Amino acid sequence: MQIQLSKLEIILSVLALLGMIAFIVAIIVIYKLISLYKKSLVQSQNNTTRFQHADFEPNVVVIGGGTGQSISLRGLKHVTKNITAVVTVADDGGGSGALREDLGMLPPGDIRNCLLALANIEPTMNEVMQYRFPEGALKGQSFGNLFIAAMTGLYDNFETAVYKMSQIFAITGRVLPVTMDDINLVAELENGDVVIGESHIPKVSKKMNSPIKRLYLDKNDARPLDEVIQSIKNADAIVIGPGSLYTSILPNLLVDGIIDALSASKAPKIYVCNIMTQPGETDGKNVLEHVNVLVEHAGINFIDYVISNNEELPVGVFERYAKDGAKLVLLDDEQKHTLNMMGITYLEQKLIEIKNGYIRHDSELVANAVMKIAIKHNYKNNI
Repeated sequence: MQIQLSKLEIILSVLALLGMIAFIVAIIVIYKLISLYKKSLVQSQNNTTRFQHADFEPNVVVIGGGTGQSISLRGLKHVTKNITAVVTVADDGGGSGALREDLGMLPPGDIRNCLLALANIEPTMNEVMQYRFPEGALKGQSFGNLFIAAMTGLYDNFETAVYKMSQIFAITGRVLPVTMDDINLVAELENGDVVIGESHIPKVSKKMNSPIKRLYLDKNDARPLDEVIQSIKNADAIVIGPGSLYTSILPNLLVDGIIDALSASKAPKIYVCNIMTQPGETDGKNVLEHVNVLVEHAGINFIDYVISNNEELPVGVFERYAKDGAKLVLLDDEQKHTLNMMGITYLEQKLIEIKNGYIRHDSELVANAVMKIAIKHNYKNNI
């Protein structure tokens, strides 16, 4: 039995179909307009921040080591020329560890990364300094590390070598090793085992499935450079991290006199929390637990601000990290309440940059967040 529609019914059906299509198109257009508005709003906020600090270039001290510190520096050098990178010298693995053992010098790897992050040199020179030899006796060694080793031999002083390289690379700001003492990290695990050496600690912790209980230096009397203490004293903002909690950040804080200087400083102390947990170091830890590790090792709550990520990851990227046991480090209401009780202000925002499938902090977003805090405190101090 065939159903025949009248001309009016056909017209109404076509109009209904066109109406549905128009509705779907409208939804898509509205979605795109909202996305464009959000993007414009973020850009506007960033432009406002740049305008606000156009004439204000704060003294910013960045404490840490590893890739995280260099990322912060790359962003900050575009908003202020007054930067001091305070860098850990406890590294004992890879090319740095080899030079440390062979030549008796301080490990150059993290110093090299900070110098290049702040450098104003041609891209080709940057590539040369990061070049690693693929084979032979120098396999895995970085040319930049060898350059620092050569400069150290020439001037017979690591600190002078770093200063001279800063001049050669025309860096924005300066880079300082936290101490000139030869130090090693020592970790006590929850199972009672003691592990010596920065490169061994996460490996053994992961292998034994035993978290790190506490960290300390093999030298109780390691002294910081005078310039490091003076930089902290003169700072308008002090940034701690991002970076490996136990093996990049804490080694600096464990040097005698650093915590006292941080506590005495009136500058805001800003902890930039990691985006992901790190297997063998911070397995399962949330933002508050990262903060607690710093406070417990310092013996005092010296942190004023915590900047953390609140952006979810694409499924494919997250799965890659999840295979190694890494998880997103996020805040919840309970943590926020505890941070408030501790007198710590928390800032949640999108911080993620994904490059070649790897997660890292967006250097511009970190720099803008730091500048907003610095501007706020500068405004308060000048009222």
